[in-house]
Amino acid sequence: MARSNYLFTSESVSEGHPDKVCDRISDEIVDLVYREAKKSGMNPWDVRVACEAMATTNRVVIAGEVRVPHTLLKKNKDGQPVADAKGHPVINPAKFKAAARKAIREIGYEQDGFHWKTARIDVLLHAQSADIAQGVDRAADANAEGAGDQGIMFGYACTETPDLMPAPLYYSHKILELLAAARHAGEGDPGKLGPDAKSQVTVRYKDGVASEVTSIVLSTQHLDDGWDSAKVRTVVEPFIREALGDLKISDSCNWYINPTGKFVIGGPDGDAGLTGRKIIVDTYGGAAPHGGGAFSGKDTTKVDRSAAYAARYLAKNVVAAKLADRCTIQLSYAIGVAQPLSVYVNLHGTGKIDEAKLESVLREVMDLSPSGIRRHLDLNKPIYAKTAAYGHFGRKAGRDGSFSWEKTDLVKALKQALAA
Repeated sequence: MARSNYLFTSESVSEGHPDKVCDRISDEIVDLVYREAKKSGMNPWDVRVACEAMATTNRVVIAGEVRVPHTLLKKNKDGQPVADAKGHPVINPAKFKAAARKAIREIGYEQDGFHWKTARIDVLLHAQSADIAQGVDRAADANAEGAGDQGIMFGYACTETPDLMPAPLYYSHKILELLAAARHAGEGDPGKLGPDAKSQVTVRYKDGVASEVTSIVLSTQHLDDGWDSAKVRTVVEPFIREALGDLKISDSCNWYINPTGKFVIGGPDGDAGLTGRKIIVDTYGGAAPHGGGAFSGKDTTKVDRSAAYAARYLAKNVVAAKLADRCTIQLSYAIGVAQPLSVYVNLHGTGKIDEAKLESVLREVMDLSPSGIRRHLDLNKPIYAKTAAYGHFGRKAGRDGSFSWEKTDLVKALKQALAA
């Protein structure tokens, strides 16, 4: 029996957090490759990106495996691609460096220790491993695209918020999004906040329902060296209250705003960042399991990304169809094999249908192979930079095809399949 009265906490980090800077750079590169593929006539289904970034004081290192269009390759004086000792094409770093500088500039870093103009950027990308490529390009179990790796992926949805996300994470994200918008607007004291910030919200659940906030933690970089914790609270508290909306703040709520005092040195100058270190922030804030694989910097042959999106899509549609108040879905894959090895559903005692039947129906209403997921959600597009901060889930589907996994357009098909 699930507990009905408890406290639960989730955290979020801003776009300027060192790890999120790296996620953004990695996803800008994914988008760059998809854009260049379209311009050059390369089939977007052939794009391969596995790109990691590391950032520290005025330094970014970008590494990984890629399959890219000719416009991103180094050319000789005759305009032909240059090959390395193994015969692999050599990457031209120029556009990749430009993508990284664009990410840093848009986040807002123009500080002595980390500046979009002056940071040294090293690009160490190389051709995709042939051993991986052979498994992806042709699945072992069908004339189709195989999974890019083994692994397990989870999707989750619940009725706690309008976006069908867990409340503690939803509000943690929202606080930072509002502060970021105010910082980018550059007006008054909010314009003196820095890009680096972290939030944390503790919610009390009564009878299984999010009823009040009992603790609020916010640490935010500020550019005015004269500010202390009290000053920061006067600046950020209105945004926190706006973000929480109708959710009650307990009369005894504990507020921890910049609890260590000053926070002037931030971002990669204050702490090194790496792609893929904020996977719980990216997903469900700890309210649901995580398979362990990061999303950013990966094209969608990598089931770490595409199958996690599919699992969220299915879970959200189950809850949107009012088949359950909570839904967890697990998918598992093997490298080079197209279809998932298993589909698991847990409705946490809130379901109106048999979970085993739903597991079977999910395979009917959506092709869960990597190519089937990419086709159904239309993922072969430059839509990933905007996923790098404030969560990959609980976002609004965009006209450009972004966050297509947040649509609830599978409700009718689910109900019909279950009724059959």
